Amino acid sequence: MKSLFWHRRDLRITDNAGLYKALKNCDEVIPIFIFDTTILERLPRNDQRVRFILESVKQLKTEYRNLGSDLHIYQGDPKILIPEIALKEHVHTVFTNRDYEPYALERDKAIFENLQPKGIDFIGTKDHVIFEKNEVLKEDGSPYTVFTPYSRKWKSKLDSFYLASYPVEKYTEHLSRTDEESETPSLTELGFNPEEIHTFASSVAHDNVILNYKENRDIPSLPGTSRLSQHLRFGTISIRELARKAHSLNETFLNELIWRDFYQMIIFHFPHSVKASFKPQYDRIEWEHNENHFKAWCEGRTGYPLVDAGMRELNATGFMHNRVRMVTASFLTKHLLLDWRLGEAYFAEKLLDFELASNVGGWQWASGTGCDAAPYFRVFNPESQQKKFDPDFKYIKKWVPEFGTTNYTPPIIEHTFARNRAIARYKDGLKS
Repeated sequence: MKSLFWHRRDLRITDNAGLYKALKNCDEVIPIFIFDTTILERLPRNDQRVRFILESVKQLKTEYRNLGSDLHIYQGDPKILIPEIALKEHVHTVFTNRDYEPYALERDKAIFENLQPKGIDFIGTKDHVIFEKNEVLKEDGSPYTVFTPYSRKWKSKLDSFYLASYPVEKYTEHLSRTDEESETPSLTELGFNPEEIHTFASSVAHDNVILNYKENRDIPSLPGTSRLSQHLRFGTISIRELARKAHSLNETFLNELIWRDFYQMIIFHFPHSVKASFKPQYDRIEWEHNENHFKAWCEGRTGYPLVDAGMRELNATGFMHNRVRMVTASFLTKHLLLDWRLGEAYFAEKLLDFELASNVGGWQWASGTGCDAAPYFRVFNPESQQKKFDPDFKYIKKWVPEFGTTNYTPPIIEHTFARNRAIARYKDGLKS
């Protein structure tokens, strides 16, 4: 039997669940990747994530070439291309790994319905989460909306089966064989600027970082986080490999991976939460419409140094420390009373590790509108956060060199006023 394997957010051969299933069940497997123009068209022309994907795809192609095969790369609409390629190659099945975001589900449904009348199967596999869809549910069969009981159930189900790697290497002789290498598009041919603006973090999961994660993860001046989120997002590393390491070294780090699963399942079960507040009553809150405040927040000119350092780090590197993400998100939604969707969209454009489920989940948590969110009356004090997590101003001075001089902008809003206004505005919205 001949099949296609469609790489998406799984840009690796090792421990790839869908690829393993394809190779184990088929005599010949043709690996493909598609630059989805439906997604690409929405991105800035200098988007560094496209460069990361292209570099990862090139590396993946090299690995296939070393196995005597090739990765065939296409550009266009997968809903059109997948049926065309499947018919051209006379395959019986198209294998891929599942994605739980609304666009991906709609796209895959359309492809399935196109292939089925042609006698071609379309088979998805769980790969980028440990537990998916309905694997972790309440006793009554409904999805969890609070993290702590979800994580307890998650951990109670976890055993070696769910953490085991898929031995893809046992079946690589079933890869399609070719001496000719297919073409790889350049960034320019994809319609993007080839300029290298950001550098990418290593895909190596360092034991010492994971071991000391609980103690160091909230200190933005330290390299205390793994910086693996971009690699998890695009599947250049395996979630099972990382979860095995976390399970043996540090439960706090494992909890972060569980949060990732949790948000993936929230977006699957509650797709409305991508654009609307998870708790509908929170969409009655009257947000401010102050463009100058939003611009100051985006540029890191709020007069609150920890907020400004975080925003400047994001703009300069495509990364922001997780503790500072919470502080900046709380500041936008509570201090400035600006709609969480504005911040979510800005992060979506700037973050190299942007993942829809986690980004939406994090923003709704910070704004109080989401599942298991911080209560609306919890308003981070950026000054208190700075004293606790950057007491010597190491992080701030790195990103806000004018801090402490007359050149540093004064606060654009006073903390006590902002806090009281936010609590009152939320209270009014929730009782109306």
